[in-house]
This record gives sequence, C-alpha cells and structure tokens, in this order.
Amino acid sequence: MEPNRRPPAVGERTLTGVPASPGRAVGPVAVLAPPPALPGVRPAVDDPAAETARALAALERVAELLRAQAASLDGPAREILEAQALMAADPQLAAAIAERVREGLAAEWALDAAITSYQEVFRSMGGYLADRAADLGDIRNRALAVLLDAPMPRPPAPGHPFVLVAEDLAPADTVRLDPQTVLAIVTRMGGPTDHTAILARSLGIPAVVACTEAHRLYDGVPVAVDGDRGEVVVRPAAGQAPPVRPARPAADAEVTGPGRTADGHPVALLLNLGGEDPERAAAHDCEGVGLLRTEFLFLDRVTEPTQEEQYAAYARLFRAFGDRVVTVRTLDVGSDKPLAFAAQGDEPNPALGTRGFRTVRTCPGVLRRQLAAVARAARETGARVQVMAPMVATPQEAADFVGMAREAGLAEVGVVVEVPSAALLADRILRQVDFVSVGTNDLSQYTLAADRTRNALPDLLDPWQPALLHLVGRVGAAGRSLGRPVGVCGEAAADPLLALVLVGLGATSLSMAAPALPGVRRALARHSLRDCRDLAALALAAAGPREAREAVRGAVGW
Repeated sequence: MEPNRRPPAVGERTLTGVPASPGRAVGPVAVLAPPPALPGVRPAVDDPAAETARALAALERVAELLRAQAASLDGPAREILEAQALMAADPQLAAAIAERVREGLAAEWALDAAITSYQEVFRSMGGYLADRAADLGDIRNRALAVLLDAPMPRPPAPGHPFVLVAEDLAPADTVRLDPQTVLAIVTRMGGPTDHTAILARSLGIPAVVACTEAHRLYDGVPVAVDGDRGEVVVRPAAGQAPPVRPARPAADAEVTGPGRTADGHPVALLLNLGGEDPERAAAHDCEGVGLLRTEFLFLDRVTEPTQEEQYAAYARLFRAFGDRVVTVRTLDVGSDKPLAFAAQGDEPNPALGTRGFRTVRTCPGVLRRQLAAVARAARETGARVQVMAPMVATPQEAADFVGMAREAGLAEVGVVVEVPSAALLADRILRQVDFVSVGTNDLSQYTLAADRTRNALPDLLDPWQPALLHLVGRVGAAGRSLGRPVGVCGEAAADPLLALVLVGLGATSLSMAAPALPGVRRALARHSLRDCRDLAALALAAAGPREAREAVRGAVGW
C-alpha cells in the first residue's frame, strides 16, 4: 500500500473492517512503506544455472534471517517465524523457481511468479492455508530486497506512538512491534485467523483487518481504532473517541487445565493444526487436536505421498499427543487446483464442485490410502484418533464415509458440518456418525453466498451473522437430542466472547489456534452454562452481526 502523504477530501468518518484483536486505541497514523518492486525492464537469461543459484541464495538468506529472529523469541512468535523459515527453504518452492528460470525468467521474476502461484493455491484452499498466503508474500518481498540490494521491509519509526496502517503485515514485522509504541494495527487485507491477527492478540495490540478503505489513511491523520467492533474512526471529534482500555479484564488468577464453565460443565479446548512441529504443538495446555488439516502432506506434490510417508507424519503427531484425542480431517482439496497425481478437470465454480469428500467420486484410492495410513498410525501408537470428512452434504455421504473409515479400521468417525444442507439435516447425519464438528468458515461462505477467499465481503463472512448462528444452534440441538458430541473447528471458536455463544448453542468442544486457548478458557471459567445459553439467545435474536456482538458484549460487561 503506497503511503498517503496528503489528506484525501473527506471529513470525519468511520471505516469498517473485521475485528482481529480486541481493545481500543487513539493515535496518529503511520503507513507501512510499500515492498520492493520488480524493475521496469526484464533482462534476458544467459546462464539459467547462475540465475537459479541467485534466487535460491536469496531465499536461503531470508530463511537464515527468519531463523535468527525466531531464536530470540518464545511462544507463538517463535513458532510462526520458524514455520515461515521452513517455507522459505522449501525444496518444492526452489524447484518451481528453477522451472521458471528455465522458461526464460530472471531470478527476480522467477521468484515472484513462483511464489504468486503458490499464494493462489493457498488462497483457493481456504482456512489456515489461505491465511499462509500472506506469509509467502513476505518471503517474496524479503527475497526481492536481497536480490535488488534494497532495504528489507520494516515497520515505520516516526519517533512517537502511532497506529500502524498497512496493506498487509508480515509475521516477521509484527513480532518486532512494541505495544508501547504501536497503539493499534489496521490492514486492508488479511483476516482474523492470519498470523498478523494471532500475533496482535498475543501482544495485546488492538487490530482491525480487511478494512477495505485503509488505503485512504495517510501519515499523521488521527484515528480511533476499536478492535472489538472492527471500526476505525477518522479524525474523531473531541470527546467522541473511544477510551483506551485493556483488551479484556485482567484474570483474577491464571486458569489452566481442561475447559469448563463456571458451574463445571466440560467444554474440551482443542488445537487446530496444519503441519506445525508436533512436539512443540503438544506442549500447549490443550486437551488434544480438534482439527488436523492434512493438506500439508499433499499440496503441490507431483506424486501422491506414499502410505509410508503419511504413516510417519501421522504417527509422529499421535505420539506427541499421547493419550489426548487427535481429530484428523481427511484431504480437503478443490478442483480449482487439481492434485497433479489425480487430476479432476476444470470446473467453472470450484467452490461448489468436486472438493472435500466429493473427490472420492473421481479418485477414491487417494482417500482409501489416507485412511489406511491414519489407521495404521493409530493402531501402532495406541493413540485415540478420530477421523472426519470435509464437505459432507447428505446423510448418505456421511454413511458412505463411515463405511470407508470402518473398513480401514478406524473406530471414531465423524464429518465436518460446513454445508447448510448438513446443518439442516444434522439429526439425520448424527444418526450415521459418532460426532460432528462445525466448520464455521465454510459454513459461513455457503450460508451467506460470500467467497471467503476474497476480502470484498467481510461483513457477510462475520461469524456473528445470526443466520450462521441459527444453523450452529440447529446442529447443537441435534447433538443434545441424540447424545452426540458437537465440536466447532472454525476459527470462530477463537473469539472468547463468541465461544460463550457457541457453548450456549450446544458446542461440546472448541478447536482453535494455540494463542487463543487462554482467553477462551478464562471466559468459560467466568460464566455458567445457563449464562452461555442466555447469551446465545441474545445473539440469535439480533438483527445482524454487529448487533449480536454488541448485545452479548453488553450482557457480559466487556
């Protein structure tokens, strides 16, 4: 985002985005400088080997810098930067760059094209992987800086406290931020589940993301940022700016151990994982894994990972979590990015096409081999493993998956409820399976008809949308009636306030990114199950997501 130096012709107004980190702050804007740009003239390539070596050396330098920065940190910041360093050193990325050099692109252009292609793949996958596209973009920017001998991207330093405004913000930049200097963060891109949001929450910095008019802000303009409401007031009038306040009331004492409400109702608190280091992930205070995204084993593979490769990855994670439950989601790919080893053809609307469990229609062997690898790892480690299929739309599909999983030797079988038809027929589906987990990210997309891989309609994708909550409540009611567990594995569970509502709607477990666990645990410990049900009723009765959030916040007193 190019820094604006002159005021646009607007007076006081309110910009809206997506709440990403709670809290409020007021201060002047400082705009993040744009990343390095490709030169205007693309040179010819005379020595492809030398050009490839230049590009890979730049990536290795970026990986070294990220590893060095990670070594000085702890907690989620260290984990995020170490994961980003692994992305920079990925041999498949190196191969993609080398291929583009052979096609005639110089190092800078080959690197840019390869990473842009990877970003498109990640965005098409949605969820956790879509949020990693920003991490890839940061790797590109840093590698281009090395190749062009340009300054590395870094946050501004105006010499006074400020509100940081950016097109997007990289993890390596976010972890450097001083909460005493950076009052708040506003980005034009991003979402509440990306690493910028996760790190902002861990630092206690209020943040609003997906603010589509953030590019209209300029250096020095005063703004009031409300990370609870997702609002940015430009030039707030005297007395109208929200007071600065802590994101949440301080805990009387740190709450640890299994999740439960104030009256002792158990709510399992679980992790969402997708390729992180198993031992480090298992060190978190959680009751297991509520969502293991297995796409990291398959993405951009020329050949299908062997059962032995899959077994090794699953077994390592199962051993790390010991006797805690691990819930494996089977491969969730879309036809807009067919697997190279199991091409499915083109579709005009891939989000509504052959994706998730539906791929069994075109390549059933891939799922059967995955289930066999999961079952072997579960059997040989003695772990408690659940398996669930994504994009199940009908009771018959649920029954078909249960049959395949049982045939492979897996005892606990469920499905992800992320299609409205599955929510509407939740009682019938729950008669076929042992449990369900609600994927609020995709369920929101399909319920509100809003593409979640784009940033144009953030209000429709707000997990506080009453229509979405009504469907979650329908699934929860079916679970209570039939005595079946109902989890929530979408990132809606990471919001402590919304977590109370989800429990009131019938969720028996909540799965989220690790940094969200303490806040959700504390919120549950302060409210009874009856409180949660009353809060859920307020949210369901609201006119829209903003009204739902405000009604619940008002009742809780946050």
